[in-house]
Amino acid sequence: PPSGTPTTAPARSAAERGIFPSRSSLPNAFSADKLSFNLVGFGRVGFYSDTTSVGRPLLLLTSVNAAASAYEMRPLFLAYRGTRPVYVLEWPGFGSSDRPDVRYTPELMTRALEQMIDVIGADANGSAIDVAALSLGSEFAARAALGSYSGPRIRSLALISPTGLSEAKSAADLVAEPQNSANLYRTLSSPFLSGALYGLLSTPPVIDLFLRRSFDGNPDPGLEAYAALSTRQPGAVYAPLYFISGLLRTPDAYTDLYSRLDTPTLVLYDRDGFVNFTRLPDLIAAKVSVKAVKVAPTKGLPQFEQLAQ
Repeated sequence: PPSGTPTTAPARSAAERGIFPSRSSLPNAFSADKLSFNLVGFGRVGFYSDTTSVGRPLLLLTSVNAAASAYEMRPLFLAYRGTRPVYVLEWPGFGSSDRPDVRYTPELMTRALEQMIDVIGADANGSAIDVAALSLGSEFAARAALGSYSGPRIRSLALISPTGLSEAKSAADLVAEPQNSANLYRTLSSPFLSGALYGLLSTPPVIDLFLRRSFDGNPDPGLEAYAALSTRQPGAVYAPLYFISGLLRTPDAYTDLYSRLDTPTLVLYDRDGFVNFTRLPDLIAAKVSVKAVKVAPTKGLPQFEQLAQ
């Protein structure tokens, strides 16, 4: 072009940005683009996206359990699509992501989240994003917000029924917990026990029992059916064993993560069949950046039962 004429770099293709169609055989959790990116040292990490609208992107993060998947965030994805760009990340080892027999850690999950933020940044010209995370996903979101992805990369956090706010543990318990979790993992991952335990956890009656502790009313039938499908994918046993053993939790998430947050944060909570929020009042009192709203009556999955709230 003539001297002084501004130029615009050509948009890179999805493949050039490292984005590929999902190769998972798991049916779609909802109608949307089902894609993946390669996480170095792990494999493909899956995500859903709807970029038909403009605005500040919203990234939804699922929980971690034996049957975690993007379906957990389906109500929020469908509610916000068409109003802004919306994404759902599926954690390594769950949903449409690869499920290899590797070591699953909070650092691995956070690295996947950070790369997802890079993907969104490329789509949205680097604009800051809002992140809504469910249960244990909240700890990984807080880790990312405390790292190099805070400030201009993560504008706000919404933590739905977050883990890590239960009663404070003694110093002795905090010291012993990592080793206890490692010992439990070694026991549970033995060929006989891992197959038997996961076989039990993935049966429809046990999935129903788990979900009944997460709903104030009856569990969502679609979520139950999809959870059953997700637990039957090849390699589905590996990541849940790290979760059950406690190796994906931060021993003192309150001190190491939440109490250090400066990112504007909203905690959405009520009752929960698996965690409590004993330390939430202390967090609100200590951090002006943290607010809380009780979404009642719910038991951990308010997006299914009280979506309008």
